Amino acid sequence: MTYRLLPSVMCINWLNAVSDLDHVACSTDFFHWDIVDGNFAPDFTMGSSIISCIRSQYPHKGDFHLMVDEPARLFSTFNFQEGDRVCIHVECSRNIHRDLIKLRGLGVSTGVALSPATPLSTLEYVLPDIDRVLILTVNPGFHSQPLVTQALSKISRLRTFLREQSMERVSIVVDGNVNVHTIPEMHRNGAREYVLGKSGLFNGDIKQNLANIKKLLDKLEYSLD
Repeated sequence: MTYRLLPSVMCINWLNAVSDLDHVACSTDFFHWDIVDGNFAPDFTMGSSIISCIRSQYPHKGDFHLMVDEPARLFSTFNFQEGDRVCIHVECSRNIHRDLIKLRGLGVSTGVALSPATPLSTLEYVLPDIDRVLILTVNPGFHSQPLVTQALSKISRLRTFLREQSMERVSIVVDGNVNVHTIPEMHRNGAREYVLGKSGLFNGDIKQNLANIKKLLDKLEYSLD
């Protein structure tokens, strides 16, 4: 299967953290870490001490989404490990190319994240330096925000843009209101990696939610054969 599921740790029930993490740990290689600094986006999420504590108990690779101004100033705080991936926002870096090269130097796989209203044209000169593009389908910050419907067509336009640039190797990640109702269109438009939060996974029966999503994606993948 070509799809990948990325459970968002910020969306777990923190009073039942071990149980929630255990439910998804056996079904994914990555944990998705949303880092919010209160400047670029409202609210705050997890700091490096919480992330390190959880990572000491789970061997999963990290899928970091840095929603912070000038993210390079924080690279050294997260103790990136072999196999980790890091997405930074084009809106946050005064020199996005320099920051991506710095991440490469740290040995991680790089990506660029785009807020709903950020145009795809901002990617043109950094495509050779990234492995993925994260399309936010909600505005950055809090979880459980409403879907920005315009972002769904943006996924399709990104797929076309990557083909035109001969960059099909760059994968498309979707983040925000990803659930069994929205996944079919996201998949049809070209997304293959899915950040799962409150609306799709960490709400009710986590194991059943995960099974439902995998069953749906298996069906969608089979229909492409």
